[in-house]
Amino acid sequence: MRRFDYFRPKSLKEALQQKKTIAGSKFISGGTDILVQIKNRELQPPALISLRSIPELATIEINGGARIGALATISDIIQHPELGHNYPVLKEAGKRLGSVQIRNVATIGGNLCNCSPSADMALPLLVLEAKVRLQSAKASREILLEEFFKGPGESCLFSDEVLTDILLDPPRQKAKAIFLKKGRVKMDLAIASLAVLLEMEGGKCRKVRIAAGSVAPIPLRLSKVETLLEGAAISKDLVSKAQQLAREIVSPITDVRATEEYRRQIVGVYVKRGLEKILG
Repeated sequence: MRRFDYFRPKSLKEALQQKKTIAGSKFISGGTDILVQIKNRELQPPALISLRSIPELATIEINGGARIGALATISDIIQHPELGHNYPVLKEAGKRLGSVQIRNVATIGGNLCNCSPSADMALPLLVLEAKVRLQSAKASREILLEEFFKGPGESCLFSDEVLTDILLDPPRQKAKAIFLKKGRVKMDLAIASLAVLLEMEGGKCRKVRIAAGSVAPIPLRLSKVETLLEGAAISKDLVSKAQQLAREIVSPITDVRATEEYRRQIVGVYVKRGLEKILG
């Protein structure tokens, strides 16, 4: 590894000033992704700026909806009683991420900012229509998480910004959600994964949100499948059409972990399985 400087600011203002001053520097939180990239020489920053000593970035607040600090660990999310009660799909996805040791240090902000197509926490947050707050030294802005991802390893963050919070609306009482993940072995990255949120009323689908991972360059909302289902009575025939449509609209790749066709097959099966499990 190349040598690099390491800074541990005590406030967000200090961290943003250091980021602005040191060209090419990177923020670090849990380090479960960035340190691997540095070790593999995929990334060679002149300095790392740790956010671990900024307590407001690690808090979780329930306020009708929820505010999750970007430095909240996956274990924090799993163990938070109100968050788990209001948004059980978040807890469900968190339990499938890595090992206990990884979950104890990996942060939700880091999982999102790594911008991996297989990011486990992105999918439940996409179906919950989460927003993220981005902060620079001069201003802050809020955007839908759906707009945050631009490509593998690429987000809409400007060079002088940091993700500080994930914001959730109050839970919809009639909505149910599920997270499904296929890996080669336990604790593996997803070959394909899916989150489904479904709200039924009077036998018809009032609202549905579906997001898939590892089948496109970014964690992806399956908006065409959502359009097919919303406002319709959910029948076996319609579920089969949704399954086929999901297979057609994703754009997976073939790599050492799975083929393109296998990933298409899995995401279609998971759309069918997710809908059926929620409907009972």
